[in-house]
Amino acid sequence: MKTTRLIAGLTSAGLLGLAPLALAAPANATENLTTTVELSAYSNAVTYGDKLSGLNGKVTTSKGTSAYKGTVTLYSASSKDATWVPVTTVPASGYMSFGDIKPKTNSMYKAVFSGYAATTTYEDNLAASESAPFAIAVQRKVKIKTNKLWLNGKVTPQFKKKKVVLKRKQGKKFVKWRTVKTNKKGAFRVKAPNRRGFQFTVTIPTDKHYTGWTSGYRVY
Repeated sequence: MKTTRLIAGLTSAGLLGLAPLALAAPANATENLTTTVELSAYSNAVTYGDKLSGLNGKVTTSKGTSAYKGTVTLYSASSKDATWVPVTTVPASGYMSFGDIKPKTNSMYKAVFSGYAATTTYEDNLAASESAPFAIAVQRKVKIKTNKLWLNGKVTPQFKKKKVVLKRKQGKKFVKWRTVKTNKKGAFRVKAPNRRGFQFTVTIPTDKHYTGWTSGYRVY
């Protein structure tokens, strides 16, 4: 009888020791996570015809980790069309680069993450999200050539019969020199004062579709 009671006691103790293991949660369980999409560029301005430099983004989960499942689509809307239009789609990651982007007028860009539904307990469900809109200013292209004292300029695109402001350097400042109007091809021609080393600036004003800017030049 003593031997029987001892074995029964050991068996009961063993079962009690195993009970917590049987009730424990699985080591890997799917979680529902929110996400954040960020979009940025090296510069928020570009000259017409040039590629936008360093437009990149990333997707981060609420755990602080990068999302590597799902896709991200870049959308754009311009000053001529406020409708958001898809530009390109890339796999989601902690670093996404969007190359060969050439905005034609002042534009907005945003990145939209598709979200992701876990297929195993080793993955998490990722909620869809999108970045804040990112504005890009597009400046008209200006070509200036000097032939002796003649300044020949051309502004593109869509700059026929419009004014160009010229300022000359006087002492340490630039003061208004002349205002000229382009021809139907966006070109203008003006003669500088009779001396080399003459410094001047060209200012293209802002309008509805393009951002104005000023650039300096010198007569050699």
